[in-house]
Amino acid sequence: MYIKDDVCYAGKMEDGITVTEAVPLAGMMLLVTFSTGEKRLFDVTQLKGPVFQPLQDEEVFKNIELFHGVITWNNREIDVAPEMVYQNSYAYESCAV
Repeated sequence: MYIKDDVCYAGKMEDGITVTEAVPLAGMMLLVTFSTGEKRLFDVTQLKGPVFQPLQDEEVFKNIELFHGVITWNNREIDVAPEMVYQNSYAYESCAV
């Protein structure tokens, strides 16, 4: 556990990685851009427990707010640490058409 910018995070810090953008997609997926410049896909359905239940509501899921590089929802009542998102996502490579 560590604290940065008055936010308490579970896990260990991944060299200060933060989220710079998170775009909700169909199927409860997020296209996440990290401070490293990497874009990755994150499946929100892997977030388990009662605290994440409100994300089943599409309106709640779509209303993402970033707070100090952390993805939050529901007026910051729900959040997920950037290192968890990074470690549990996979690389996204856009296809030029």
